[in-house]
Amino acid sequence: MPVTGQNLVGFDRLRALQEFRAVDAASGDAIDPPFSIAATAEVERACAMADAAFDTYRQVDLGVRARFLDLCGDNLMALGDELLDRAVRETALPRARLEGERARAVGQLRMFADLVRQGDWLGLRIDPAQPKRKPLPRADLRQRKIPLGPVAVFGASNFPLAFSAAGGDTASALAAGCPVIVKAHPAHPGTSELAAGAIARAANACGLPDGVFSHLAGPSNELGAALVSDRRIKAVGFTGSRAGGLALMKLAAARAEPIPVYAEMSSVNPVILFQGALKAHAEAIAAGFVTSLTMGVGQFCTNPGLVLVVDSPDLDRFVAAATEALAISAAGAMLTRAICTSYQAGVGRLKKHAGVAHIAAGAACDGKNLAAGALFQTSARDFLANRALGEEVFGPASLIVRCRDAAELTSVVAQLDGQLTATLHVEPPDHALASRLLPLLERKAGRILINGWPTGVEVSPAMVHGGPFPATSDSRSSSVGTLAIERFLRPVCYQDFPEVLLPPELRRDDKTAFRRMVDGRY
Repeated sequence: MPVTGQNLVGFDRLRALQEFRAVDAASGDAIDPPFSIAATAEVERACAMADAAFDTYRQVDLGVRARFLDLCGDNLMALGDELLDRAVRETALPRARLEGERARAVGQLRMFADLVRQGDWLGLRIDPAQPKRKPLPRADLRQRKIPLGPVAVFGASNFPLAFSAAGGDTASALAAGCPVIVKAHPAHPGTSELAAGAIARAANACGLPDGVFSHLAGPSNELGAALVSDRRIKAVGFTGSRAGGLALMKLAAARAEPIPVYAEMSSVNPVILFQGALKAHAEAIAAGFVTSLTMGVGQFCTNPGLVLVVDSPDLDRFVAAATEALAISAAGAMLTRAICTSYQAGVGRLKKHAGVAHIAAGAACDGKNLAAGALFQTSARDFLANRALGEEVFGPASLIVRCRDAAELTSVVAQLDGQLTATLHVEPPDHALASRLLPLLERKAGRILINGWPTGVEVSPAMVHGGPFPATSDSRSSSVGTLAIERFLRPVCYQDFPEVLLPPELRRDDKTAFRRMVDGRY
């Protein structure tokens, strides 16, 4: 289907009075068609329809819900070149990257379809009645998890497919049984509309209630605020800046009924280089570091923006190799002019800092929206004295912190904010120090890697894409992997229910074969 520029409210396409344009990320030119800006009326209608659809959708047969998610993935793939061509224009991301991201989006939809069929996420628990128990009898207690209600999902600027209309927040919320209203990111509204249409067609084909999915576009913060403030929205999924996430958290907390905001916000993803690893592989580690740093023009939430290391001649080898590799890395177009401007400002702040040295740069660039890599270094003493040096610069920039010894390295790690990832490059002689740091790193990060690079997040049941604040708003959650469904569920206990009133999966004659915990044992 062609891009229409209309908002999708349930199964209806609506056009509003005010409009905005998508922008070609590489050229800066406007792209047709104009997009309708969703206003109060569209937000009200989408929320009302989602609320009306909720009880019907959450009680739909789980086989139907799983088939819906599978069909969403099929429809997304069926968009073919139309989706990829639009995404290339709106984001300037390479086609191969977008093909991989589409595969990831489809893969996670199918992963959640399989999860829905399997049923463990229901959390079924049964404690049979014990009427003769002394000194007091025990009631019959049965528990399951149910969905929270309609969810508002905010599309991410840097992942137009995997973290946007048909991305992980949408997939996990729909899998839980929650209707979803997507607030499209204004940087790629056409890509988002195409993906949203794929979901709506799947919902219609599966006979799901009108309102189980809606898609609203607009460039203003007011649209997102209206969604989060609506009393019918029961949770929020967000990937973006710290300022944006904090603003949504504040709105959600100020409601008459506060709701959870699952916000993935900022992370510098520290990389710790140990002496044995540097001695054995300094040049190879430097090459991998620069590849990770500049991948996608550094526009990954897991970009390695901080390198922590004890000073040594082998560190000098690493710096020399990284400088050489960065010098030949080409500049690239960033997702939006605003992101590029913010990146240049962050690099400029580091260049002006008295305790920071600018030691390497990517190939020179002169064009619209282009950004080159930048590498800086500072001492642990200066880093510890200036907490701002630990803040994210979103883009291909990284800061090396030179520590005098292991004690100073430990002090730097202890001062770090919460992170999505922490990476250790180690060899066997480094294991003792790494072991001492691990308990501290577990308190700081959601994912800890050994001898790899944090860019690239596997979509699998064991993955954690989350971490302590300010990496995310809730360190208990993950926005990637099957654990993501837990964000949109809550437990309900049924006490002394007659069989006929129990949910089918909690009945004594249950035929679903879902795993259940009975008297504390599976």
